[in-house]
Amino acid sequence: MKNVMEYKGYHARIEFDVEDCTLYGKIDGIQDLVTFESKNPLLIKKEFEKAVDDYLEFCKEVGKEPDKEFKGSFNVRIQPELHKRLALVALMNGDTLNASVEKAISQYVNHSLK
Repeated sequence: MKNVMEYKGYHARIEFDVEDCTLYGKIDGIQDLVTFESKNPLLIKKEFEKAVDDYLEFCKEVGKEPDKEFKGSFNVRIQPELHKRLALVALMNGDTLNASVEKAISQYVNHSLK
């Protein structure tokens, strides 16, 4: 995760455009499109922070609540048989389908970030 930056609760993954020799990124996890770029690797973090600050200032000026990252709701499409098996496991454990999915994701993330 060395190409992911965080500032004021916002995250962005830095990419590299070989043709333009430019680093670029966008704030991830929000509906609004906020991008930034720099040809100088030493300035990309500053450009990211400036993009976040500009976004927050713009929202304030127009009276809009800034988007928050990852509101905790997303759609997942899985194979019908896996869906059925997960629902059965949830039922047998006295859980909701959402609670079972959250447990499975939590185990996956905790294992992956070790």
